Amino acid sequence: MRDDYDFSKAERGKFYNPEAHFNLPLYLEDDVLNYFTAKAKAKGVELNILVNDLLKKDIELIEGVSNQKEHG
Repeated sequence: MRDDYDFSKAERGKFYNPEAHFNLPLYLEDDVLNYFTAKAKAKGVELNILVNDLLKKDIELIEGVSNQKEHG
């Protein structure tokens, strides 16, 4: 590395994009991954679609229970 760098012509935020969307990696334990990979293959869907569908159903269940507690 150099001792110093010349940033006098640099432009702050040149590559900043407030609309940027990042898909962060999600790591599953081997047994969980193997189970859902097999289920996705058997259903003929991609793994991410199967997992997202299952998580959405879990969210509905969680929200349903939360709403019952608030109103019950």
